[in-house]
Amino acid sequence: MINVEICTPSLASAQAAKEGGAQRIELCRNLECGGLTPADDDIAYCVHKLGLLTHVLVRPRAGNFCNTPDEVAEIERTIVRCKALGAHAVVIGFLTADARIDVDLTRRMVQLAAPMEVTFHRAFDEACQDPLEALQAIISCGCTRLLTSGQAPTALEGADVIKHLVDYTHHSSSTTHRFQILAGSGVTPSNVCELIAKTGVHEVHGSCKTTLPDGTVQTDAVQVRQLIDNINSL
Repeated sequence: MINVEICTPSLASAQAAKEGGAQRIELCRNLECGGLTPADDDIAYCVHKLGLLTHVLVRPRAGNFCNTPDEVAEIERTIVRCKALGAHAVVIGFLTADARIDVDLTRRMVQLAAPMEVTFHRAFDEACQDPLEALQAIISCGCTRLLTSGQAPTALEGADVIKHLVDYTHHSSSTTHRFQILAGSGVTPSNVCELIAKTGVHEVHGSCKTTLPDGTVQTDAVQVRQLIDNINSL
């Protein structure tokens, strides 16, 4: 079974994702800068009104993934609120000053988030360390999954690295075997089946976005349905 996660930068996008048949979203805002933390009211609406498995991006600002003490405190408060609002998971990512996985901070946030799931996001793709070493660090922190493009501009371009990561999780310990690699970046209805075939992933992440006349980026329900239908045809 392939799990689909739709990246939704607004309530309208979340509604479109549901109309297209999605059950799980990554909720954020300001997708044009890679996504930032959404409003509490939006989280609550997606969880309680739309009934979606809502994974909340927790990122206080654009830019690098090295956070100041004040930003870390804000992230902690956001995680606590996400838990209270009923979010299913939070999506985080932290690097050290030398662009390695920040194990101490990640582990601390995973412990704070429990029992919510924790996805480590594409900060992984900017890490200056061996992909497998970085994956092992993330798993050691207790994260549930890794969102990655295989350290390439798109998941299809990074398919070889993603397959290497998937193979590692499938052939290691029982704990590691439960860890999921979530392939994302440039995933579309037209290439999702090729991506799955090349990588062996069981989870994919796409925005299925369209640009409205006013320049707003929004999830397209038709594309979401096409993505899911193409996966179900495998």
